[in-house]
Amino acid sequence: MRHGRARPINRERIDGPRSIISPVDAIVEPERGRAAYAKCAWGEAFEALSSADCAAPLEAGDLELLARAAYMLGRDHDYVGGLERAHHAHLEAQEVAPAARCAFWIGHNLLFRGERGRASGWFSRGRRLLEAVEGDCVERGYLLIPVWLEQMGGGDYEAAHATAAEAAELGERFGDRDLLWLARDDQGCALIKHGSVAEGLRLVDEVLVAATAGELSPIVTGIVYCNTIAFCRDAFELRHAREWTDALSRWCERQPQMVAHNGLCLVHRAEIMQLRGAWEEALEEARRAAERFTRGVLNEIACGRAHYRQGEVHRLRGELVAAENAYRDASRCGFEPQPGLALLRLAQGDVDAATAAIRRAVGETTQPLKRVGLLPAYVEITLAGGELERARGACRELEEIAERQASDVLGAIAAHARGAIALAEADAPNALASLRQALEAWRELPAPYEVARVRLLIGSACRMLGDEDTATLELEAAREMFAELKAASDLAAIDSIERPTAAADLHGLTAREAEVLRLVAAGWSNRQIADELVISEHTVARHLQNIFAKLGVSSRTAASAFAFEHDLVGRGQFSPRRG
Repeated sequence: MRHGRARPINRERIDGPRSIISPVDAIVEPERGRAAYAKCAWGEAFEALSSADCAAPLEAGDLELLARAAYMLGRDHDYVGGLERAHHAHLEAQEVAPAARCAFWIGHNLLFRGERGRASGWFSRGRRLLEAVEGDCVERGYLLIPVWLEQMGGGDYEAAHATAAEAAELGERFGDRDLLWLARDDQGCALIKHGSVAEGLRLVDEVLVAATAGELSPIVTGIVYCNTIAFCRDAFELRHAREWTDALSRWCERQPQMVAHNGLCLVHRAEIMQLRGAWEEALEEARRAAERFTRGVLNEIACGRAHYRQGEVHRLRGELVAAENAYRDASRCGFEPQPGLALLRLAQGDVDAATAAIRRAVGETTQPLKRVGLLPAYVEITLAGGELERARGACRELEEIAERQASDVLGAIAAHARGAIALAEADAPNALASLRQALEAWRELPAPYEVARVRLLIGSACRMLGDEDTATLELEAAREMFAELKAASDLAAIDSIERPTAAADLHGLTAREAEVLRLVAAGWSNRQIADELVISEHTVARHLQNIFAKLGVSSRTAASAFAFEHDLVGRGQFSPRRG
């Protein structure tokens, strides 16, 4: 007896409406579909099995093959519909454990499509069915997956590791390599997020061996690739992310008919290309992901990331309108466009909007590794706004996370932030010590844009110490890298650095604070300064507080006198604009 009606497979052929098939074809088509499936020819497999299903309903095993082919083509509704029919066919044949496994995979797909209620119902059905099965079975391990996903989502990494270990033991005992390596992959993720990075990476590297050797089913192979790249990227283990992405690319290239994982693959490739300095190629890959691969839940997830990656490249190239549009597209796809959008506001000169956006994003984020994705921008923006103490606090947090995770990349990020803060404090020796540490790590990766940014700061620190020769060399090297990358905003930053004069010492002031001081000394009001610099009066007042503290004065008059006495202001250089 059937337990309700399942959604039927859409039996139209891939390239058009279904045709009428003969009884002979009805016999041949299932075999042709199985052969195509074995060759990873997903379109052919789906077409042949669908045609056979039109003539006579497929048996449970072939229904599962049809469903999996639909998944690989990004046809999620056909995937779930096929699994539902396979589930009921297994029940009619009193095959309870296979029916429970189908229930798991249905719930798994629905969960990632955001249909948590339906997903929970299918997981519960699977567990209830297994209550009638005597002894252990591998399907019990599969139904532990939603448990560890919930534990991971809640930040309970120890419990998630234990649950995944229990599932791995079941997979190993019953010889199910899909479950075994899915579970070990998540054990590795839990270890990485808990701070046991080296141990976790060893485990996911072992999973990579199984995936690249073809030991896993196609769907599980794709899940393992995409999950593990995300784990490594989120933990800033960029070398591992790059290696996994290269392996995923090769896997996708061997399956030209596949749709399901191509979007995420292209986004991962774009992220790695941007890091390597291949910005034009990164932009093209992100565009392909957003425009060509939109079918299926995985590609829907990838779409927001693809738009965000486009925004990042446009912003770095100084294409600010295009960047804004890309960030808006990312937001429409449900992807948080931070910290890119806040850094865009900073590039547009709106420090207040940038500060509000980055504070909000950091305030909403609790998981340490996710905060790392925001804190460098927080440091940059608060330094631009003259909020040194806030920048110091963010830097301390970066240092603590980097120490706990023992990651070279995180160490470089923290060192870069520490060096930028020391430079803002006119502490050039300490700035150089931190910046050279960051430079070494970025060069080794390599990450040319990050190298150029650090060399720009090193040049500024050398200039502060009076070493003009080294400053010139560092700035020229940074300029050459920025020019090669077409990093327009950073080229403008180098252009804005004033050539040294006999009295170019800013006495610990940032460039923006020196600019505010010159205007104060010229007799401008806070309102006039705010209008001139396109910032708020509140930001002007904050700059003045920092200026007074650094110069050891307590009034505008005293600060102005200091500026004239130390040649920080060219007399007659400024006059307030009228009208």
